[in-house]
Amino acid sequence: MTTTLHVHFDRPLTDDEAAWLKPKLADGIAITAGGDPPATTQVLISGSPKREQLAAAPGLRALVIPWAGLPEEAGDLMRDFPGVAVHNLHHNAAPVAELAMALLLAAAKFVLRYDNALRGNDWRIRYEPAAPTVILDGRTVLILGYGAIGRRVAVACRALGMTTLATRRRLDAPQMDGDTEVHPAAALPDLLPRSDAVIVCLPHTPETDGLLGAAELALLPAHAVLVNIGRGPVVDEKALYEALRDGRLWAAGLDVWYRYPPDEASRADWPPSAWPFRELDNVIMSPHRGGDAAGIARLRLTDLAGMLNAAAAGEAMANRVDLDAGY
Repeated sequence: MTTTLHVHFDRPLTDDEAAWLKPKLADGIAITAGGDPPATTQVLISGSPKREQLAAAPGLRALVIPWAGLPEEAGDLMRDFPGVAVHNLHHNAAPVAELAMALLLAAAKFVLRYDNALRGNDWRIRYEPAAPTVILDGRTVLILGYGAIGRRVAVACRALGMTTLATRRRLDAPQMDGDTEVHPAAALPDLLPRSDAVIVCLPHTPETDGLLGAAELALLPAHAVLVNIGRGPVVDEKALYEALRDGRLWAAGLDVWYRYPPDEASRADWPPSAWPFRELDNVIMSPHRGGDAAGIARLRLTDLAGMLNAAAAGEAMANRVDLDAGY
């Protein structure tokens, strides 16, 4: 069999991974795994490529980051290899969108507060005259980042009866995508006052750092709910905490944070923020697990197989990363 595409994984494949992936690959795709890539490698699968690995494969034409996003170190390195296209995977779009909806509903309905009360056999909260919940039907949601995840979130929100707004960076003028109003990112100040909920699906880049600060959060209605499944620093840490603490923001569901454990030993006791979000009962806290789900490894390999088959057929691979934009 003639090899049409040589693909190298930077780590060995498990038996289960190999058994799942190989039947999905077109004839002529050769796979090697572990150690340094052979000189004949054309596609490297790695989230942390090394300069010497890239230099050792003169025919390398693509790097695939095997998850969503672009590690900063990889982005910096790949600028020195302009002939190598960088791609990533969006296999996690469905589970991340599902978690976004879980956080939205849990925050809007104050599920944690009710759960904690009833675990203590306390029913009084049920009989309070003004139950602290938000009805989402008929409300408006703003989705920041209208990519693979954001589009799925929009579909789910419309199923709840919500009006959907969204922003995209690569857009010059507003347009409709089905029933969703999609706006340029610069329209954010005009969209926030219209939004009863905001769902952040953006990567962290210099352009998005602190995108939602105190001034932006102040534009939201007082009953607004914020969900972040993008990256923590897109929302200013101090401003978010103070808005939630002071009741200027109704509730939040957060799967992404500002401080992560640096090593395994730290995982049992490591605050995710310099601010005590844990003391606020209007916050649902999740430890950056949006892409974790049963079967996620197979979803990753299935998505990857589709990209490799396209490359072997001489077609463009999906999900090319813009190094300047960071995603």
